[in-house]
Amino acid sequence: MTGLFTSSSSAGGIALVAVAGVLWGTSGTAQSLGAGTLSPFWVGAAQLGVASLFLALLLLLSHARASASGVARPLLPSPASAGLRPLWFVLASLGIGGYSVFFYEGLRLAGVAVGTAVAIGSGPIWAGLLQALVLRSPLSALWWGGTLISVAGGAMMVAGNGGPGQTPSWTGLGLCLLAGLSYAGYALINKRLVAQLSPRVVNCYVFTGAALFALPVAWWYAGAPQWSASAILVVVYLGLVVSGLAHMLFSMGLRSISGPTGVALSLIEPAAAFVLAVVVVGEAQALPSWLGLAALLVGLLVVVRAETRAL
Repeated sequence: MTGLFTSSSSAGGIALVAVAGVLWGTSGTAQSLGAGTLSPFWVGAAQLGVASLFLALLLLLSHARASASGVARPLLPSPASAGLRPLWFVLASLGIGGYSVFFYEGLRLAGVAVGTAVAIGSGPIWAGLLQALVLRSPLSALWWGGTLISVAGGAMMVAGNGGPGQTPSWTGLGLCLLAGLSYAGYALINKRLVAQLSPRVVNCYVFTGAALFALPVAWWYAGAPQWSASAILVVVYLGLVVSGLAHMLFSMGLRSISGPTGVALSLIEPAAAFVLAVVVVGEAQALPSWLGLAALLVGLLVVVRAETRAL
């Protein structure tokens, strides 16, 4: 497992985050094929719970292998042992949990197409602003140019599909912006954490905290979950693959690329979802949507170029 999740170059980090983006892009198709009547709040919260269990299992397996080879190490090192403050883990958990809560409620109010575009499209912009204003490490004009091209391409993809059937609410759009901010904050903090501790340890801490935050919120807003066999299968897939495996890849990628670039590359998610909608679901897409997809990919190539030039 260690060999699979190891990268020592920016190219390897970009590839890992790109694969994570593709896996994230399968979430919409998976939900459309079987989430049924399960509330979106519960879809998001339950997948965090499944991801937490999956990441804990990975950690146990890694610890068992190390123990069998005679390597003595704690199962779950404390943040203090790596010189990290527990507050960072709390903030990262709130970032992931907040993203789930804000995102799904924002989609309900703003509409899926516009809500997704705002949440995912605003993430890289938030990350760039946080990097410049909080971390005092502004990004290059080339990075900003590529990011804005990709965000514009994502907007074209939404416009090409005609957008939602009704005007989205300002509250919904605000929640989607908060979702983008939450994820950007998570990514920047996560980069700091995985520089000091194993991604398995970091993700186990962060996703357990996120699940503990999101599950009560889901109960508060949606009441008791309405489970079905198909909904369980969808949640298990989302937890294992879209949250667990994808975020492990994302965390490993962040070890060799900047946090804002990692968030920008997450724009691969709507591109992957677009292709899956065409190939799997059979949706027809208008020409402006295809042009938007092309712009999004060109913009990401520019972001990749900016990242490799900066290292």
